[in-house]
Amino acid sequence: METRPPLPPFTHETASQKVRMAEDGWNSRDATKVARAYTPDTKWRNRATFVTNRAEAEAFLAAKWTREMDYRLIKELWAFTENRIAVRYAYEWHDDSGNWFRSYGNENWEFAESGLMQNRFASINDLPIAAADRKFHWPLGRRPDDHPGLSDLGL
Repeated sequence: METRPPLPPFTHETASQKVRMAEDGWNSRDATKVARAYTPDTKWRNRATFVTNRAEAEAFLAAKWTREMDYRLIKELWAFTENRIAVRYAYEWHDDSGNWFRSYGNENWEFAESGLMQNRFASINDLPIAAADRKFHWPLGRRPDDHPGLSDLGL
């Protein structure tokens, strides 16, 4: 049986750890790796897209990171209970015409006993920004530990 520690029930420390692990995974932009953090029968709502299993999640992510170039994400823990975590996040990206965006969102996550995510409900809004207004400037990949988080950036 697959497991993905930390496992529920969550504490503040383990919920924060789960959030950072998710952020790091998504910043890798490796759809196969990220999809393995979800149950085989995971259910998502991402904007107007509905995902009903891990294979669909992987395909969704591969398409997303083809469309959303130079993607950099910061997630922040908002709340948690035994097997649920709520996060807020922002990410910056540009399209194939060089137009930059900052996307703001909230997610509600529900985890199986295995620590794999069963359900993911995301609400996201895109704000066009000038390249000069970007705030996420680390090299592609994991956000450095010393880079400010959302609250530190006033986001």
